[in-house]
Amino acid sequence: MIKIKLAKHAGFCFGVKRAVNLALKTAAENKTKKIATVGPIIHNPQVTQELAVKGIIDVAKPQKVRSGIVIVCSHGMHPLVLKKLQKKKVTIVDATCPFVRKIENIVRKLKKENYTIIITGDKEHPEVKAITGYAGKKVILIESIAAARKLPRSKKIGVVAQTTQSVEKYKLICRELKKKTEHLKIFNTICDATQKRQEEAVCLSREVEKMIVIGGYNSANTKRLAKLCQELGRPTRHIEQARDLDREFLRNTNSVAVLAGASTPDWIINDVIVRIKQTEES
Repeated sequence: MIKIKLAKHAGFCFGVKRAVNLALKTAAENKTKKIATVGPIIHNPQVTQELAVKGIIDVAKPQKVRSGIVIVCSHGMHPLVLKKLQKKKVTIVDATCPFVRKIENIVRKLKKENYTIIITGDKEHPEVKAITGYAGKKVILIESIAAARKLPRSKKIGVVAQTTQSVEKYKLICRELKKKTEHLKIFNTICDATQKRQEEAVCLSREVEKMIVIGGYNSANTKRLAKLCQELGRPTRHIEQARDLDREFLRNTNSVAVLAGASTPDWIINDVIVRIKQTEES
């Protein structure tokens, strides 16, 4: 029998739960209106599909929205895009994660104080794109420690991290930035949910033979969690749902840890656990 250890911090984080609940509430109260999000409200395709059934459509470009209601995704929205939508005959429902909103406020303040703003994260991620919009012209996006080493010196630097960044990586980047200025302001903007998941992955890796990480293939925090598990030296599978689990992966396995990203609903996690149990029975 395979021993299954389910991570305590698995599934929806506070910001994701808030965004999904707000979207569902909006749909329930506005059944005759068009409701859209510009990009997925969270990075989980199965949840996006469920919301579409309830009338919440994901559109790729804000130009496609002409009326109705627009729900701002949990990752936030670039202020210029928001202004364009506000000029149209649309109602804005803001589902931005409070942790992301906190970063936006930090960079606003740093901009006023004339700091060079460093954002560490994935340049193409919607959260980073949104935050960049509040930072002004003196903003630099970096994704690696090597990029931090190449930066020129600045009089004053303020640094923030995408909420789902690796804690250890952020520490190393900040260590490099200390060499680039006499005035460095470091803000710990990695959310608690991300930190707890990463810490728990380390602990579970010492107790099991293999690790399964559940979450959208487009989810930054899930991908980072899977990468961490691999770096911890345990055979790891990143899957999106139960049907993606390769039965061969569990062959001759006595113990497995199940972890999940912050955008993974409980029903998907439960389905995966059921599949693991069915695998050992077959």
